Amino acid sequence: MRGELVKIASDFSPRGLQAVAICSNDAEAYPEDAPPKLREMAERFPFPLLYDETQEVAGAFGAACTPDLFLYDSRGGLFYRGRLDDSSPGNGKPVTGIDLRRAIQSLLDGASPPAVQHPGIGCSIKWKKT
Repeated sequence: MRGELVKIASDFSPRGLQAVAICSNDAEAYPEDAPPKLREMAERFPFPLLYDETQEVAGAFGAACTPDLFLYDSRGGLFYRGRLDDSSPGNGKPVTGIDLRRAIQSLLDGASPPAVQHPGIGCSIKWKKT
């Protein structure tokens, strides 16, 4: 899935797409999501990978899972929120990125947002215990 996100960002960046990834998982409970590990991962991304230590960003966006994808237009309006495609661990469907690709293409073409937007599919955000 990460590979497809990288490919999508690379494919559409010449047309003005700017991407950023934000990890909001609790790094104390999940050290594989701590900044040192994220730094290693970020080296393979053509876009910034940020760490939401307080989880306030995830809360403000209403993010629920990883990945939970948000596509904004140039005026800051939410154009698409949803899944990458219909693949998920265990369902045997290939990762294609088709849902996100179609949404990006619609946005860049000046078309309307996709009428049907499926929620993101992935692991839930690992929230800190309060």
